[in-house]
Amino acid sequence: MNKRIYKVWVLVFLDIISFFMSFLWAYMIKFDGIKQIPTELRYHLVDGIILMVVAKLIILILMKMYSKIWRFAGITEMIDVIIAAAVGTGVVMGGLFLISRHPELSKVLIPRSILLLSFIFDVIFIGGTRFSYRLFFHVSPKEIIRHQHQKRVLIYGAGQAGVMVLKELNARANNEYAVVGFMDDDVSKKGQRMHGLFVYGNKQELLKTLAKEDINMLVLAMPSASEVVKKEILNLVKDTGVKISILPKVHDIIDGTIAYSSIRPVEIEDLLGREQVQLNNRQISKYLEGKRVMVTGGGGSIGSELCRQIAKYKPDRLIIVDIYENNAYDIQLELKRTFPNLALEVFIASVRDEKRIKSLFERFRPQVVFHAAAHKHVPLMEDSPEEAIKNNVFGTYNVAKSAFEFESEKFVLISTDKAVNPTNVMGASKRLCEMVVQAFASQKHKTEFVAVRFGNVLGSNGSVIPIFKKQIKEGGPVTVTHPDIIRYFMTIPEAAQLVIQAGGFAMGGEIFVLDMGDPVKIDTLARDLIRLSGFEPDVDIKVTYSGLRPGEKLYEELLMSEEGLVSTENEKIFVAKPMDITLDELLKGLDRLKETLEEMLPIVPAIKAMVPTFKTPDEVNQAFLKE
Repeated sequence: MNKRIYKVWVLVFLDIISFFMSFLWAYMIKFDGIKQIPTELRYHLVDGIILMVVAKLIILILMKMYSKIWRFAGITEMIDVIIAAAVGTGVVMGGLFLISRHPELSKVLIPRSILLLSFIFDVIFIGGTRFSYRLFFHVSPKEIIRHQHQKRVLIYGAGQAGVMVLKELNARANNEYAVVGFMDDDVSKKGQRMHGLFVYGNKQELLKTLAKEDINMLVLAMPSASEVVKKEILNLVKDTGVKISILPKVHDIIDGTIAYSSIRPVEIEDLLGREQVQLNNRQISKYLEGKRVMVTGGGGSIGSELCRQIAKYKPDRLIIVDIYENNAYDIQLELKRTFPNLALEVFIASVRDEKRIKSLFERFRPQVVFHAAAHKHVPLMEDSPEEAIKNNVFGTYNVAKSAFEFESEKFVLISTDKAVNPTNVMGASKRLCEMVVQAFASQKHKTEFVAVRFGNVLGSNGSVIPIFKKQIKEGGPVTVTHPDIIRYFMTIPEAAQLVIQAGGFAMGGEIFVLDMGDPVKIDTLARDLIRLSGFEPDVDIKVTYSGLRPGEKLYEELLMSEEGLVSTENEKIFVAKPMDITLDELLKGLDRLKETLEEMLPIVPAIKAMVPTFKTPDEVNQAFLKE
């Protein structure tokens, strides 16, 4: 017989005995013994008790009292026992009332005081058998031996989420965790006990508690806490060797995308402490819902996330354009699965092909265009500067020109902080892209042309995080270009959401600058990632320095000196003062670039002529190091 079924039958048998005992004890207490029961109450007494036992047993089955895991029973399960006993007693009382109206059964009499006493004994016996099993399980020799080999866990957050984590860890099949206690920022909880476990205090006592209690794992159970608070706690613990896990953010739980019990390892994003983006959904829906939306580079890291976010706002049609067929195919499959009612068009096309782009605009006449297609790898573009100009600059011009000709409502360029005082061809090419946008915006046309500028995106293709993870997986070393190099970071979803929100603010000609938070040292990022992977930097995994790559500078900027920042209603989005450039001036400059490309002359001097802030990395880095 199946072990589970065997346990159910044992419980059923014990419950039947319990119900009989409940009535027996109730009568004994009421009448000081069985023999003292009045004669009129003995008529059909046994039949009545059997009928009531069957009724109560059926109630337990209907209320799923035999499908619970009683070895982890707690207050919730005790309440279930009380409710089941109460419902069973209520059903019996109703049944007796109906029986009393039947002439042949009218002599079946059971006093209400007996029913009340039997209810109390039902709770004691039914609850007792189940909680005795829990007690036996926890004091059994097998469990004691297992407990000695369990990982000692401390839960940070002595609230509802913390209790949920406690139950989740206790319910794990292999039972590898032993929860030692709780920590909480609420000082009033210090010294109290929750579910028999001690609340040690707040983060000021965290390190001392971790050492004293020999903790192996810390679980952050604070789904509604700010990212800044979580970051403080994570930074305290990250060097201790204690494994850290975290509960999902409260908005993910509310959305239903993640369960309360989905405890996950801490990611590098958690250490950045980026707060959840607050969006003006009404404003976004106004310009996306029911509209034809085109995303170039829609298969890339940012482009694909833009597509995911846009699809939520129910566009009339989403047109994805990408040159790389594998990425385009992946996002196509994903969107068809996730948004089956989405009108989706996916095309393999290069933004460098002016005629192909024009034909797509002529066919679909997109009302909103997000231009994310670009070459972005700095060292590669240093070796192939001509390709950066062809793809980034002329590609942007081709898409912007078509948006202009076919009167799209909005055109949003995805730019980069590398466009500010660029030290490499990629950054300079993106600054030229911004100039294209501002030149078209100067025409005071129906189309609102804007650019959105932000820094590095965690986890995007070719970014440092996937590279570091691969190096760690291979056993190291992890290579950092320079110990002092710093960068701004944000997550892919955050960047995409803010880009979409900035599109809602667009009036024409603006360069929106996203708040990237505090800059992060890449060296620190690498070492944190090694620790999160369960290793010690320079002990298990070496960190080496390879030297700055071609075109790379030690720091990035989000704003040029001549640009002023103006805040928007979203605290993470700012507007840079538009720079004056006419379309005629732009076209003359682009003609010179095209001639240089056609005559196969060095392209960098031609770029510098159009972007005066373009300097060599050595000029910028030496000045930075002197500071």
